[in-house]
Amino acid sequence: MKHQIDRRKLNLKPAHRLAMIRNQAIIMIEHGHLTSTKATIKEVRRFVEKLVTLARVGNDFNSRRRAKAILPYKEEALKRLFLDIAPRYVNRPGGYTRIIPLGDRLQDTAKMARLEWV
Repeated sequence: MKHQIDRRKLNLKPAHRLAMIRNQAIIMIEHGHLTSTKATIKEVRRFVEKLVTLARVGNDFNSRRRAKAILPYKEEALKRLFLDIAPRYVNRPGGYTRIIPLGDRLQDTAKMARLEWV
């Protein structure tokens, strides 16, 4: 049975998986798009959409503190999230990103996809 299984393991240890997803989220915020395997993209999408939902409430102290706890690596990414990205989605109830399938990777035939802002 698959009860209470809500995340993909991505064949990584938990600390490595969290660090990788955080770094991918920072790349997504800084560059506006991300290309990776479909499973990784789906996990990063969950992470990034929660950050945007948190940031679109406003640029107050508590929201900044909570976002800093989720993305502790780059202050520039948080600034961009709060000042550029989140204001675009204030009136949108969710679904801030889209996944575009890119086909299979030649080396190992992994499903590739691109994540970008709507």
